[in-house]
Amino acid sequence: MIRRMATTNPIPRFPAGFLWGVSTSAHQIEGAADAREPSVWDAFTAEPGRVRDGSTAAVACDHVHRHREDVALLAGLGVDAYRFSVSWPRVRTPGGLDFYDRLVDDLCAAGVRPVPTLFHWDLPAGLDWLERSTAERFAEYVGEVAGRLGDRVTKWITLNEPAEHTLLGHALGVHAPGRELLFDALPAAHHQLLAHGLAVRALRASGAGDIGIANSHGPTWPASPDRADVEAAGFYDLLLNRLFADPLLLGRYPEGVDELLPGDAGADLEVIAEPLDWYGVNYYAPTRVGAPRGTETDFGGVRMPAGLPFSVREIEGYPVTDFGWPVVPGALTELLTDFRARYGDRLPPVVITENGCSYEGLDDQDRIAYLDGHVRALHRALEAGVDVRGYFVWSLLDNFEWAEGYTRRFGLVHVDFETLRRTPKASYGWFREVLRAQRG
Repeated sequence: MIRRMATTNPIPRFPAGFLWGVSTSAHQIEGAADAREPSVWDAFTAEPGRVRDGSTAAVACDHVHRHREDVALLAGLGVDAYRFSVSWPRVRTPGGLDFYDRLVDDLCAAGVRPVPTLFHWDLPAGLDWLERSTAERFAEYVGEVAGRLGDRVTKWITLNEPAEHTLLGHALGVHAPGRELLFDALPAAHHQLLAHGLAVRALRASGAGDIGIANSHGPTWPASPDRADVEAAGFYDLLLNRLFADPLLLGRYPEGVDELLPGDAGADLEVIAEPLDWYGVNYYAPTRVGAPRGTETDFGGVRMPAGLPFSVREIEGYPVTDFGWPVVPGALTELLTDFRARYGDRLPPVVITENGCSYEGLDDQDRIAYLDGHVRALHRALEAGVDVRGYFVWSLLDNFEWAEGYTRRFGLVHVDFETLRRTPKASYGWFREVLRAQRG
């Protein structure tokens, strides 16, 4: 039994209407792989050595068969909204949308607002983000989903983290589809951004509104004031932050990447920059970057080849999660205030679409400290003038953590992957009390 958390220093009050939620993704929790088409992740995990513990997501949390139990956990938690993703491979299967019909109905009945993400990395096998046609196919799929769910869904997310999907899946090969193209991976980034713009148009054509994207961002800290380190950090920031924000918010790519993109990229910017109702930010940690060291390095389990024009360095002086990521709540405030300064009135209202950490154990006091610090940092950004409208914890459930398999636990709810039993952790109780206090 999880004890109720005593609040000795209450979380500051957020504005009325602020959206509190939790997030998951289809491939990481759904299971029922035999009732959908295969995705690039199924092919990837079938290759020996790709996943740390040799596991797959064939069963995962078996959410497809246990979603009512999970909706009850959401209702018990007291969140306003649940961010989940729709599996494109499942929708391509006859009757595949029926599951999402049931899920959305059950969420609405429980008083939880459904917030679907339309692509969270599980690209159907046979499609390829290096091909422009995939963006067009995506828009067709989005129109189909909106036509089925749009009478009940009132908030939409097009893509999740095209930066990571490009970097880890197409440039460095540690995620599906497992390519190691380095800078030749950038067409995959452009085609995902094009898919986003086409999806916004498809959603609006169906009558949908309140549309955003979930982009991952974090401050980039130079390893030192030396010019070489500052320039390297600036280039890293361009690749991981500005490459995915500038086209959406400013209608242009940052200078220096144009020659690496497809020749027709400029003509697509009007579509990519379709106005957004809000801008989603996934935040986990800052990154410390210096000049290249000329040798291959390992960063958080990701092999960084020697030929890159930067090197990722350790951030010292902060606690780290079980994943080895530094815990720096203040960097969330820094990120949001910097974005407000950089983009000004072009930045729509912001929603934190993911924030969380990996820790073991049911009495997860480290997770509580992490979330407490980041919610307070978010409030400081509000006080500094950033228009923040919502906050989603990653994640509701322990799940299949991509190339880490089942070795990392991000959930507010513990999942026994042998029995699939769900057990709320101390952090679940803490977040429940935070939400009660916000409404009190």
